[in-house]
Amino acid sequence: MSRFRHRPTTAVLANLDLPAGDRVLAGVQLTGGGWAVASTRGLHLAHDDGTSPATTPWCDVDRGSLDPESRTLTVWWVSGARRDLVLPDDADGQAFARVFRDRVQQSVVHAVTVPLPGGGTARVALRRGPDGTLFTQAVGDGSADLSNPEVATALLRAESQVREAAGLEA
Repeated sequence: MSRFRHRPTTAVLANLDLPAGDRVLAGVQLTGGGWAVASTRGLHLAHDDGTSPATTPWCDVDRGSLDPESRTLTVWWVSGARRDLVLPDDADGQAFARVFRDRVQQSVVHAVTVPLPGGGTARVALRRGPDGTLFTQAVGDGSADLSNPEVATALLRAESQVREAAGLEA
């Protein structure tokens, strides 16, 4: 982290309470307040004084998109929630965005997009959890009727295909 101009403060780092084997890869003070810190295992968001850090494992981050004009990194969680993080317009902000992208991609082993009966799509992915275990995850576009047995069957079929493609038992 020494190459970054704006290192997270000691208070921010102390409150992250990283487990053994986890380490900070990048951190930025957000425009408008607070800190965003990327560690090997998760995304951490904290107040300026380091209090109330919220940690999300990378496997629970669905995706992110960066608006280069406003430097806003929009983070979508698999729950459907989202949050805008305004990054500084400097090398630290750029580095954080690269690390964010890399860590989310590292958590995805294999993924497919599935058209669903009745309309809509879902992304079914084999993901790596913080401890390295593999699991499948389905994230819909919000328009699918999950109570529809045909949708459930399509998702199970896709899950089986994703696991088989990675050499795992269906």
